[in-house]
Amino acid sequence: MNKIKLFIFNTLILLLSSVVLQIISTYFHVYISNSIGEEAVGVFTLVMSVYTFGITLASAGINIATTRVVSEELAANNEIGSKKAATRCVLFSLLFGVCASTIFFIFSNFITLHCLHNQINKNVIYLICIALPFIAMSSAINGYFTAVRRIYKNAVSKFFEEFVKILFTFVLLSFFMPKTIDFACYCLILADVISEVLSFIALFVFYKFDKRKNLLESRYKDIDSYNKRILRITIPVALTSYLRSGLSTIKQLIIPSSLQKSGMNASNSLISYGIVNGMAMPIIMFPVLLVTSFSSLLVPEFSRLLVEEKYKKIKKISTIILSFTFVFAFIITIFIFTCSDFLSNLIYHKNEIGKYLRILSPLIIIMYLDIIIDSILKGLDAQVSVMAINVFDCIISIGFIYFFVPILGFSGYIISIFISEVIDFTLSRCKITKAFKKTYLGSSGKFLIL
Repeated sequence: MNKIKLFIFNTLILLLSSVVLQIISTYFHVYISNSIGEEAVGVFTLVMSVYTFGITLASAGINIATTRVVSEELAANNEIGSKKAATRCVLFSLLFGVCASTIFFIFSNFITLHCLHNQINKNVIYLICIALPFIAMSSAINGYFTAVRRIYKNAVSKFFEEFVKILFTFVLLSFFMPKTIDFACYCLILADVISEVLSFIALFVFYKFDKRKNLLESRYKDIDSYNKRILRITIPVALTSYLRSGLSTIKQLIIPSSLQKSGMNASNSLISYGIVNGMAMPIIMFPVLLVTSFSSLLVPEFSRLLVEEKYKKIKKISTIILSFTFVFAFIITIFIFTCSDFLSNLIYHKNEIGKYLRILSPLIIIMYLDIIIDSILKGLDAQVSVMAINVFDCIISIGFIYFFVPILGFSGYIISIFISEVIDFTLSRCKITKAFKKTYLGSSGKFLIL
């Protein structure tokens, strides 16, 4: 199977699996919303923002590092070297995951009191601690399978993970029906932790029995060279990811308090927050799986093109991909805007979600294009710049939420979402435009990433 056919094959696998998983996930979220109520959804969204920060702390940069380094080895026809590099990445991910779990365990009281406003028991944080090392190692192995173009193994493990999570969530919520918001969140996180652990085991089995070939020995005889190459990517991405994720978590946590300062009571602020972030945004982001499925494959492909110094091809392919993404996003925007009430009633059996779908639908074009641009830049070794843009965007967004949401109320929160997405897209667009304006740097012929 040639490279183009293999790329199309992997794209179709990711696309099909992502569509099915997203449909399952959407109905799963509807089931959760109906089972635990809108206020509990708001609290669970806060818990997930903390959980997401923990995942970033444990695995930031390791997926990109694995994909990039393994892709570079394969571009040099060094499959033995690619396996050695992947193994080293998994070991690094285990170290990062254990460190993240330790930090969460030590600061469990602080997180519960100051971040989650005592809405839940710290046992939920302990559950998160268990999951983080497994999530980090899964991220590294996923990066390996992406680089070697065996995406179907990632897809199988993801299906297995989703099946286990839904099964255990249903059992816990049905047979141990939560009487409190705290217990509802505990059940949901416990089901997620179980699914993450079992999913890692499945991925690790796939990795250990991945096909081996007797190709050329790696040109990097010293294993330390892998350490340096991995850490050169991982550390800058990790540091900027930590900052970005920390700021993003702060942003999510101050939204309910800022809404309360505007005059809303605690319950209504959590309900409003849950409606937008836990119900409207999943519909807005549902079609994005068609983009993310494709964009995740761009990182190894552009890494190979960069190593092979095919600079004109990089620019040509990027232009085609961005053009198709724009057309697709425009169609989705029109569809969600015109069918917002229908989608609201069909999925949630509620009319009020449709209003927010209409308001947020113009963001679709910006968000989808930004995802593709970020993936292209990461493949071209500009991952640090991508993260720096995201950090700047978070700082501006936090400032707006802190100072203006108490004045403008819930409409101020909606405005902050637009400001965040527009800033992120504008800066990313400028970054890639500058790179394409100077495709070559002097007589050296090196691709310029500013």
